[in-house]
Amino acid sequence: MENALSLTERSPLAVEEKESPLQGAPLESRKQNTEIATFANRQTIAILDFGSQYSELIARRIRETQVYSEVLSYRTTIEQLRNLSPQGIILSGGPNSVYDDWAPKCDPAIWELGIPVLGVCYGMQLMVKQLGGQVERAKLAEYGKASLWIDNAGDLFGNVENGTTMWMSHGDSCTELPEGFEVLAHTDNTVCGAIANPAKKLYGVQFHPEVVHSIGGMALIRNFVYNICKCDPTWTTEAFIEQSIREIRAKVGEKRVLLALSGGVDSSTLAFLLHRAIGNQLTCMFIDQGFMRKREPERLLKLFSEQFHIQVDYVNARERFLARMEGVTDPEEKRKRIGHEFIQVFEEESKRLGPFDYLAQGTLYPDVIESADTNVDPQTGERVAVKIKSHHNVGGLPKDLRFKLIEPLRKLFKDEVRKLGRCVGLPEEIVNRHPFPGPGLAIRILGEITPERLKILRDADYIVRQEINRQGMYSQFWQAFAVLLPVRSVGVMGDRRTYAYPIVLRLVSSEDGMTADWSRVPYDFLEIVSNRIVNEVEGVNRVVYDITSKPPGTIEWE
Repeated sequence: MENALSLTERSPLAVEEKESPLQGAPLESRKQNTEIATFANRQTIAILDFGSQYSELIARRIRETQVYSEVLSYRTTIEQLRNLSPQGIILSGGPNSVYDDWAPKCDPAIWELGIPVLGVCYGMQLMVKQLGGQVERAKLAEYGKASLWIDNAGDLFGNVENGTTMWMSHGDSCTELPEGFEVLAHTDNTVCGAIANPAKKLYGVQFHPEVVHSIGGMALIRNFVYNICKCDPTWTTEAFIEQSIREIRAKVGEKRVLLALSGGVDSSTLAFLLHRAIGNQLTCMFIDQGFMRKREPERLLKLFSEQFHIQVDYVNARERFLARMEGVTDPEEKRKRIGHEFIQVFEEESKRLGPFDYLAQGTLYPDVIESADTNVDPQTGERVAVKIKSHHNVGGLPKDLRFKLIEPLRKLFKDEVRKLGRCVGLPEEIVNRHPFPGPGLAIRILGEITPERLKILRDADYIVRQEINRQGMYSQFWQAFAVLLPVRSVGVMGDRRTYAYPIVLRLVSSEDGMTADWSRVPYDFLEIVSNRIVNEVEGVNRVVYDITSKPPGTIEWE
């Protein structure tokens, strides 16, 4: 195991790592893994997180320029940053005021590193205050869209249109700049909309260039990354694949790897990448809990085993899971029982198929940022799995079932995983698959789960998927599915009275699932789906459309 101090030689493909002793402490308001790692010889932009809801988005925007980025704690020390050797540093926004006693602060030695620094909102205010300027409560707070007027374009505002729209979210303003700083741009309410000390390569913007509402935001980010930090666009999918395969082979050697396959884009992409690297040393285990959509298990097995020749061990556990659901109506209890049963089945089947040295998990970078789900073996010093991130969102595995952990995707965002999936040959039907909850249809049936209700929902959901594909609408939705309510309503079919279930259609649009809006679909489409469900699915006599956004509702009903 490499020394934790040799961070500049590290790869972001964290196949197997210790937790770095150099990690900064997390913010009080959120649990955060602040591991510092980067590709060998790869240029990096470091993002110091001060609690902004947009910190992860900043990292994604940097990645879109094909430059690697890392989200770190605001408590990251100057020594850690020197070890990381970033090309540039971005200070995120945050909910605090810089004059609060408890306001988070960065190491002031950052300003003397000679590395370009961009402060965003709170980050800019902190820069001003620590360097001797003044920040005060603004007479007029500024929230939402604002026109930005450029006074001095310099290196930061090249190709940014004067008067462009930027997204503001601040109650404080900079009233006096430190020595050597100048104003680059302003808004109608904010004199210091953007500032710079070009000699020291220090820049600040009062707005959020990373959000989609900032029209000139990406142009500004590119200017900082390319013109100021002098980065090259070398963070590519092809380069990631090549280095990943080399490192997986070097680490695994001739040993065996087990992967819990769900059929989603994360685990499927990981399966294809691992198979390309180690071939039949990989075993994929697919546990069919009986709550997947119609024909999906069969399609998954055929795709992996017959078309791509990836070994998949199919475990039919439908009856076990259904028995555990008998009489259960509480959604949280459903999740707990499904998670517990998954652990039991996984433990039994991994022992039957084993032994395995490694457990592969489709952990993504947002998971790494938000939580630490691994421990370090005190004897070997290697990371071992004590949780399994699966399609069931389960809790910890039994402590006597210990694997070394391999997580090749743990430095990637979801959109990067989709690009990777395409590059390794994953079919588009999986690459673009809508998010599907771990417990599956179990939380799309409100109330008790029975075989009858499962069949009704599967058939109705199948019609929804058929029609959105037939109409070429699949890519328009973040998710599109049916929900079965545990009530019955009166209807009339064939001059006879019916007493049957209602089906709820849930079609939403979203960028990341954090917020969502109900989709404004044509009435003709709703009519076709409704008619088909009522006529083709026995036990249904009514179809309704959910027009609730998130918030206040959630995407799933349970």
